[in-house]
Amino acid sequence: MNHQSNNPLHGKTLEAILRELEAKIGWKAMGENIDIRCFNHDPSIKSSLKFLRRTPWARAKVEALYLKVFHGVSWPNS
Repeated sequence: MNHQSNNPLHGKTLEAILRELEAKIGWKAMGENIDIRCFNHDPSIKSSLKFLRRTPWARAKVEALYLKVFHGVSWPNS
């Protein structure tokens, strides 16, 4: 049995998560939810990916925000 099949993040790239969040709630709301520079000062997918790929705690917060926005669930590390 594949336990990943119930994980809404399974198969989602970080870029896809960022693009979906940006389209749904925008950079301003993303920055209000997660206070990181790459969302609040001249935001872009490229700069956000660079930061999030090397900052595990921030990536976890972005994943938790994605789950909250698109699936209405809270992730344990949010």
